[in-house]
Amino acid sequence: MADDEVDRFFEVLADPTRRQVVRLLGEGPQRAGQLAAATGASAPAMSRHLRILLSARLITDERVPDDARLRVFRLRQEPVVAVQAWLDQVQAHWQEQLGAFKKHVEQKETS
Repeated sequence: MADDEVDRFFEVLADPTRRQVVRLLGEGPQRAGQLAAATGASAPAMSRHLRILLSARLITDERVPDDARLRVFRLRQEPVVAVQAWLDQVQAHWQEQLGAFKKHVEQKETS
């Protein structure tokens, strides 16, 4: 994942309502009205949040076959997996740094 994609991911999720939407969609697909009710957001506010999440490609939407006005939103797995991989790299770096520091301290103690 490119740095600008990671930046965008965290920028979009800086908003607590959008984080809550992502958590809710992690449990399964939902309609906008369900998400608005669960988060306490108004319909227009939820629409704005969903547009931002869609433009950042964190979620997808599909039309309900029987009613083209209704859409079901789903969390996209790919960006979450990519950010997890990025976080794993950061963690590996810090684990390596902490291991080197521990080794240094242990060597100093035995000297």
